[in-house]
Amino acid sequence: MSELTKVGRVASPYGIKGWVKIQSYTSPPDNLFEYQPLVVDGGGQLVFEEYKAHGKSHVAKLKGVDDRTQAELFCPKDIYINKDRLPEPAVDEFYWHQLENLKVISEFEGERYCLGRVKEVISTGANDVIVVEPTDEMSPSIESRERLIPFVDSYTGDVDLNTKEMIVFWDPDF
Repeated sequence: MSELTKVGRVASPYGIKGWVKIQSYTSPPDNLFEYQPLVVDGGGQLVFEEYKAHGKSHVAKLKGVDDRTQAELFCPKDIYINKDRLPEPAVDEFYWHQLENLKVISEFEGERYCLGRVKEVISTGANDVIVVEPTDEMSPSIESRERLIPFVDSYTGDVDLNTKEMIVFWDPDF
């Protein structure tokens, strides 16, 4: 079996008839529903009978779940799919899981600094953010604190999956 990657989250129950609020981490968000059945935290399968947009997220009816009490058993839990089910990304595009554990090197004022490694990528609504955690590996980070770096063109440079390195343009004192 291939490795799993997180594609969303069952956030909370919605109503009294087995519906739940869904946060999708796919782009566009509706793509989440194309990957059924999904895997939920704990290893169980998750299937949606129907879904609809609800504000900036979605609500969905869980198959075989007919009341709020049953729906609560799925909340809050992350949703996963097997990585091999994802289509190949376009050139210069990456899935979030591909960025995890990359070494983060800051090129700032002509110097290079190891800031750590990508712990995860999170969506803030305005833009994605790289969570960089310190590392003591072969290239130790310059400090032992976590950093949040916007994943936007003005702060991110090359991403090399072969060397497992990401370049950022970030002041190491920030």
